[in-house]
Amino acid sequence: MKLSYVILYVENVTETISFYEKAFGFKSKFVTPENDYGELISGETTISFASMKLARSNFKNEITKISNLTNPPGIELAFTSEDLDSEFERAIKAGAKEYEPIKEKPWGQRVGYVLDNNGFLIEMCTPMRK
Repeated sequence: MKLSYVILYVENVTETISFYEKAFGFKSKFVTPENDYGELISGETTISFASMKLARSNFKNEITKISNLTNPPGIELAFTSEDLDSEFERAIKAGAKEYEPIKEKPWGQRVGYVLDNNGFLIEMCTPMRK
């Protein structure tokens, strides 16, 4: 078994793809002609976005929409960077909301948190050292 995709359900796929390109430097890999599903080039595991409309067609049961008006859910995406300070600043300038400022952890890693344009929690951190 191998983790291939992480799919986040959002209201507007193309707006979210554009946000991730500006805030985190990812590039779009694929967007359906209906703009209801899209993928980013993000390394070995693909980050994908699907519309809430597509979710309703895929699932018999409802899923809960993530909202910027509530606390983020207990899940996060984590992005590493050697240049964390400038990447964190770029994300904020692109519209990410600071959730926790960058702090040094006892094991030496630097970590900060932002919320994306949909309210999903994003960890931004330096790589773990051996």
